[in-house]
Amino acid sequence: MNHLPSQQVKPVTMRDVWEARKRISTIVKKTPLIYSPVLSSLTDASVYLKLENMHQTGSFKIRGAANKILSLSPDEQERGITTYSTGNHGLAVAYIARQLGIQAVICISKRVPKAKVDAILKTGAQLEIYGDGQDDARTRCYQLQNERGLTVIEPFDDPHIIAGQGTIGLELLDDLPDLDLAIAGLSGGGLISGLGLALKTNNPDIKVIGVSMEHSAVMYESLKAGKPLVIEEQDTLADSLLGGIGKDNKYTFYMVQQYMDEAVLVPEEAIAEGMACIFEKHRMVVEGAAAVGVGALLNKKITKPGGRIAVVLTGCNVDLAVHLKATSPFIRLQLN
Repeated sequence: MNHLPSQQVKPVTMRDVWEARKRISTIVKKTPLIYSPVLSSLTDASVYLKLENMHQTGSFKIRGAANKILSLSPDEQERGITTYSTGNHGLAVAYIARQLGIQAVICISKRVPKAKVDAILKTGAQLEIYGDGQDDARTRCYQLQNERGLTVIEPFDDPHIIAGQGTIGLELLDDLPDLDLAIAGLSGGGLISGLGLALKTNNPDIKVIGVSMEHSAVMYESLKAGKPLVIEEQDTLADSLLGGIGKDNKYTFYMVQQYMDEAVLVPEEAIAEGMACIFEKHRMVVEGAAAVGVGALLNKKITKPGGRIAVVLTGCNVDLAVHLKATSPFIRLQLN
């Protein structure tokens, strides 16, 4: 594995993660870790699900957003904030801004699903829909920074965001100190960077696997190329995993290289099967990006998982019509 180049930036540390845990504690509550009998039986391991879908905003993104916004100076908060997002980060920023009385402008592309658009609008934040992908929304976001002096809340490539997501790792170690393997979605890398930092700093033997959809897996392809790439977004059930990592990526590209042991790709059918399994066996509706890890286990994309496994269910913000269409074939199959 490569390590964060010393000439890059000051690295994110465990101290940052511990400070994030303290900073966000009044807003972000610890999420449950539950045992999954069906996944444990299928994998011959002890599989647990980390329920990040239980947050008030329906995804883990609230952790990083809260940590970043709470770290801003009074002047920055007064001038307002803006962000770009595939949906969940934008919703988290809008929610935290509302709690703190901060003006927020959320920039998203035309590709963001209606369920996430509606949820953002309900927070009262200003919403701008711009372009065909997250990179287009990013462009508009920085235009707003220049025009109105708003502070940009990056969705993943920021030390406060990464440290906030790292608090998931601290909670996993609290509840499952003998953890062997953590599985989570891989997109911009904020989650895997923070999770990997928290887990491997405490126990280097814990394995961390990132899972992406087969199409538009920009971090996966960037890691193969050895540099950040730009890839056109394609439709996927795991829409929260879309978006670029930024050609000028400062943190997550290198941290994913350092802390992730393996990257796995899953087809759309595996994502749908994961969503169906979580719905039928655990009675929870989750979005495609949250189900990629379960889909990878069900389809044996992870070789000899074994031991004690934690799968991060990252969010539940999905259109119900999309969920029904995706999962109904698999649910009928399991019921017959």
